[in-house]
Amino acid sequence: MEGFHVTIRTSLGPLSGSYGTLWVSLIGSRCESLPVKVVPDGQCLLPGSTCTVVIKPDKEIGSVVLVRLRLEARPGFPDLDWHCADVQLKQRFDAEELDRFPCHRWIKTADGDVELRSDRVCMLNSERLQILREHRARELQTKQQHIRWSTFVEGGPRCIDMTIMKSLDPDLCYTRQSPGTNSNYLRGFTDRTESWSSWEELDILFSQNGKDNTVAKYVRAHWKEDAFFGYQCLNGCNPLQIKQIHSLPRNLPVTTEMVVDFLPEGSSLEQEMKKGTMFLLDYEVLDDLPGNVINGKQTYLASPLCLLHYNNHEELKPIAIQLQKTAGPHNPVFLPSDPEPDWLLAKMWVRCADFQVHQLHSHFLRTHLIGEVCCIATLRNLPEIHPLHQFLMPHIKTSLQINVQARSSLLAPQGIFDKAIGCGLEALPHLLARGTDQLRYTSLCVPDDLTERGIDTMANCYYAQDALRVWNALHRFVMSWMDLYYNDDQEVLQDSELQSWIQEIFTEGLLNFTHTGFPQSFQTKSDLSKFITMVIFSCSGLHAAVNFSQMDFGLWMPNSPPAMFRPPPKVKGSVTEEKLLSFLPDVNATCSVLIILLMLSQPSANYVPLCQYGEWYFSTDAPSRLVEAVQKDLKDIIEHIRKRNRKLELPYCYLSPDAIENSVAI
Repeated sequence: MEGFHVTIRTSLGPLSGSYGTLWVSLIGSRCESLPVKVVPDGQCLLPGSTCTVVIKPDKEIGSVVLVRLRLEARPGFPDLDWHCADVQLKQRFDAEELDRFPCHRWIKTADGDVELRSDRVCMLNSERLQILREHRARELQTKQQHIRWSTFVEGGPRCIDMTIMKSLDPDLCYTRQSPGTNSNYLRGFTDRTESWSSWEELDILFSQNGKDNTVAKYVRAHWKEDAFFGYQCLNGCNPLQIKQIHSLPRNLPVTTEMVVDFLPEGSSLEQEMKKGTMFLLDYEVLDDLPGNVINGKQTYLASPLCLLHYNNHEELKPIAIQLQKTAGPHNPVFLPSDPEPDWLLAKMWVRCADFQVHQLHSHFLRTHLIGEVCCIATLRNLPEIHPLHQFLMPHIKTSLQINVQARSSLLAPQGIFDKAIGCGLEALPHLLARGTDQLRYTSLCVPDDLTERGIDTMANCYYAQDALRVWNALHRFVMSWMDLYYNDDQEVLQDSELQSWIQEIFTEGLLNFTHTGFPQSFQTKSDLSKFITMVIFSCSGLHAAVNFSQMDFGLWMPNSPPAMFRPPPKVKGSVTEEKLLSFLPDVNATCSVLIILLMLSQPSANYVPLCQYGEWYFSTDAPSRLVEAVQKDLKDIIEHIRKRNRKLELPYCYLSPDAIENSVAI
């Protein structure tokens, strides 16, 4: 026989090559060939190079179903990892038909034998050869030995059992190219442990860092205004907290008489709640949590209740604020008619509470940790040949690296939460656990969430409008993808790997919390489509909305205080505008937080926009057509947002698809 022409391709990256010796063998449906040594030109595997060998088995091996590679170190040469693009196979040199065995991953000498499958994805039920069924099982067994569950916070979503980056497989790592932000000015204040001396000093800091930030300058000019306070509840960096109410909480003793001046003439609280114009911010999740100690000084946390009214001018304004959960004579209800410093301080307490909840619930829990849970379960339960593995991984795989880094730095002793944020390391585990306990599946599904919170029809809630457009485009994309691989609901039910995946997400990742409403199995294609859309949106669109907006709304620190250095007032009339400064964080704590927000708010120089893919799977025929369709949908959304934003005083662009990263990468 003429033999098989086997071409091994090294990836293009500048560090992809290796000095190692490569062996290749073919595994057929009947038997396998003996290993053949690959000797490329130049005696090494160069980046971007191809090398072809002819393998002539001494007997008929049948159809080639696997290609086995083994990299061995060469004496006297560096033992470098090798990044293989793929292996291509022809029955004859001039044959038109070509079988491709994708790799696109790093191979180390310590890996031993690495087996590659062809590029035809399939479910377990479609496997006809026992050898391929066994290959799937071996792959998952290996992954499960290396990728294990661990606990970061009792009662919080579980995480990967790795604490340092070098433990993470290099294929799950990425290099984030810095956008070149300059934080040297802010770093110059890290030794100043005193409070701000004046509002003018804060202004100078702002002018040095915010002169080119249009949104931040708008925030600085309008932060005291009630209408802008309400705007941020809908379109700021945490649009997930506000909810419509039809009855007052029992622990908020507000009457119509108290707020009549802030309601339409002749109306009452009961009438406005019936009309659907009353909204609430409730931060009871912070109740009784200990404040951090920063620079040796005690800080304080509040658990405010803030009542807001949506008026006839389409403005959402706060009309009553109670700073602690339990009503009482030493916990007054602050009103817009109170002295200006009292009312402004009450709003600052709400904004400080929102900072804590935004960072740990809206941002870390709902995007980073959801992505990590799904990534771990994917690696442990879905072999690479499963189409859902290929479909999901571009959106979730970066969550492992960024979360390992966050737990070892930002959330660790001497990190930013320890040194500068009101919810320090003592309160942090409790806040994450409470957030997990209160998390509901519907709150992560945009149409359900917007409807349940009553913000789906608000004319000036641009987050809701844009989130729904992006969700719908992704949902159409996912449903079309589903039709490629599942003919009916029965095939979803019979996909044992898929069912194991969602079961492990629920039992291991989400602690078996049945009250959260997360699915434990998939009964229909519709159920599966909704869940996959939720995962992709959480790691892309939602992350963009709650992450990239942080510096815009937080650069003027009094608008979003990360900590408060005096306790909440127990009586009215006890503060002046100058005294407000004494509540705010010290100079070094302020600047430390701003440095982190600056870093987090900047997309990387090499970021990948939503639904832009470089993976081989998405270039194959059917998936590529679906990608083209969703990219067209997203382009239409971009144009719609640009057209709308031209008419807005403060444009909202955080959910424009060209500003959304494909995954959680920062």
